Amino acid sequence: MDRIYMDNAATTAVHPAVLEKMLPYFTACYGNASSIHSTGRDARKALEEARRQVAAALNCKPQEVYFTSGGTEADNWALKGTAFSHRAKGNHIITSAIEHHAILHTCEWLEKQGFEITYLPVDEYGMVNPADVEAAIKDSTILISIMAANNEIGTIQPIAEIGQIARAHKVLFHTDAVQAIGAIPIDVQAIGCDMLSLSAHKFHGPKGVGVLFVRQGVRLDNLLHGGAQERARRATTENVAGIVGLGAAIEMATANMQEKNARISALRDQLIDALTQIPYVRLNGHRTQRLPGNVNVSVRFVEGEALLLRLDLAGVAGSSGSACTSGSLDPSHVLLAIGLPHEIAHGSLRLSLSDTSTQEEVDYVLSTLPGIIDDLRSMSPLYNDFMEAQK
Repeated sequence: MDRIYMDNAATTAVHPAVLEKMLPYFTACYGNASSIHSTGRDARKALEEARRQVAAALNCKPQEVYFTSGGTEADNWALKGTAFSHRAKGNHIITSAIEHHAILHTCEWLEKQGFEITYLPVDEYGMVNPADVEAAIKDSTILISIMAANNEIGTIQPIAEIGQIARAHKVLFHTDAVQAIGAIPIDVQAIGCDMLSLSAHKFHGPKGVGVLFVRQGVRLDNLLHGGAQERARRATTENVAGIVGLGAAIEMATANMQEKNARISALRDQLIDALTQIPYVRLNGHRTQRLPGNVNVSVRFVEGEALLLRLDLAGVAGSSGSACTSGSLDPSHVLLAIGLPHEIAHGSLRLSLSDTSTQEEVDYVLSTLPGIIDDLRSMSPLYNDFMEAQK
């Protein structure tokens, strides 16, 4: 069997049909979309077609779609742009303790600029309570930013409820939907969000391109300066090939979503049911309010890194959390936020599926992983001491 890739929450493979759409914009149609000659106009036409594809997927207007270099830039722009354009009204921002670091590190930076940030707690499943959001709002609140679904543990947040609360209090609402697009239905009208971030490489598009949806009429300072691209709101020559790929990928990702996700969810549930039958293995995140492709478990008495290395040797790619923090030795801030002690949080394993995942791959992982866990535990003094104490 070829190597098995189960780290799709970190990035997905570019779909061949998406790549095919992109290729002409590296070669024959390589013009700058700001140029007025025919080569430039052809590039502009492709860019605007992609904008329409994104708008159709999100149920918004094309002029509310702004292309970025990815989810991180979109998150930074949403938070910094709102903070500084609304500073005269207030300086308070509400977010959650389990956001992606693109949000949390931006919030930390904003605190140094004099903004006040409230980091809401989550329950044992990683769920934000909308009542906590409402209770945190005060006269100086200018923005609420809560992710649509968590990248590590897969918990889907009640963002439509949070959107209603934000509207009732006339507070802007942003959601980081990077993990959610293509996995769950996302309709910006139903959610009621004012801004939304997404990134193409999470749904079989290319890396280095994303979107910030900005509802018409929302004031937002520019993050980048230097040109009139994106209707003078985001300077830099557009990544036309990447944008074409994003448009094609989001159109594919949101087509037949129910049927596709039923298949992926069945594979996910098979993994969860089998892995949680192993003694001292627990599921992280909500059991049902969960992304179709997300499996996150903590394996007691085993280091997550050791699990990953042994799986890699067996031909399986997984992760122990967010790809953006994979070099860190600290336990996941998400797992600590849901109440896990450090020693259990260190033993986390995330297996994430996509459209390309198969039954054969799941069967192979389930035939391999239990033996790896047994082997690693046999070398663990903590496990041996624990088992002796149980006797």
